[in-house]
Amino acid sequence: HTTWEFNGSFYQPSAFLMMGIPGLEALHQWISIPFFLLYFIALLGNGMILFIIKKTQSLHEPMYYLLSMLAVTDLGLALCTLPTTLGIFWFNIRRIEFDACLTQMYFIHILSLSESSVLLAMAFDRFVAVSHPLRYPAILAKSTIIKIGLAITLRSVLSLLPLPFLLKRLTYCKKTELSHSFCFHPDIMNLACADIKVNVFYGMIILLSTVGMDFIFIVLSYILIVKTAISLASKEECLKTLNTCVSHICAVLIFFIPMIGLSMIHRFGKDIPPLVNTLVAYTYLVIPPALNPIIYSIKSSHIRGALLRALRK
Repeated sequence: HTTWEFNGSFYQPSAFLMMGIPGLEALHQWISIPFFLLYFIALLGNGMILFIIKKTQSLHEPMYYLLSMLAVTDLGLALCTLPTTLGIFWFNIRRIEFDACLTQMYFIHILSLSESSVLLAMAFDRFVAVSHPLRYPAILAKSTIIKIGLAITLRSVLSLLPLPFLLKRLTYCKKTELSHSFCFHPDIMNLACADIKVNVFYGMIILLSTVGMDFIFIVLSYILIVKTAISLASKEECLKTLNTCVSHICAVLIFFIPMIGLSMIHRFGKDIPPLVNTLVAYTYLVIPPALNPIIYSIKSSHIRGALLRALRK
């Protein structure tokens, strides 16, 4: 149960109630096993990526600096959702304080936007490596990578700063049950009894101007990469060039497809079963942090070699 703060016609819950997987509550203990494994892989895999890149001098290159940024955002996403998700599955702890919920929501959205921006930076890195290989070290110098990292952080933090305040100004209905085991802006917004047009408009503008534009520029980068690869003399060189982009393409697909799906469900999928909504949300926030280090370890011979050397030691 949750208590309510009453001030005239203004209602605000002291806490929200989170949901696990609807209809499968009796199986939460069993369902927690694959989730625990995914979180364990995400934390261990991304931690290993960061450790290997830091300790291996030959990996101190633009591509791997950007991969480090991706690993940091994936670690952050895993750590943001792990306590509440496993708390529900293991101990049935569904209650989350109102301010704590807004804080979790803010960091989830910051890290999601940061991951989108990092994937765009990695697409630019691949474009420069393929189209201007001789100028690659000069264009993506270490100072440039640092500036990119700062720009990504500032863009995410500042563009999403109004979200918690836009939610705190709303008056809420007496329904306090969220759709997920974590706090998500559209999910909280839909519990309000007040006019949420400002929240909807701001959320849509931010989504389109950041993640939407990132995706468009990533697609354009790959159109130029494919065009450059096709112009190469031999088929072998073309395939070798495109092979260097496979890991990044996989990372883009496993991040953007569930994210776009979840955004569409929250805004237009009122009749979609809750189970579908929940599974898409978990795919969006839990799967990419676990799969990205695996994909890059398998596809990058440099990462794989450094990992094997570290394990031997």
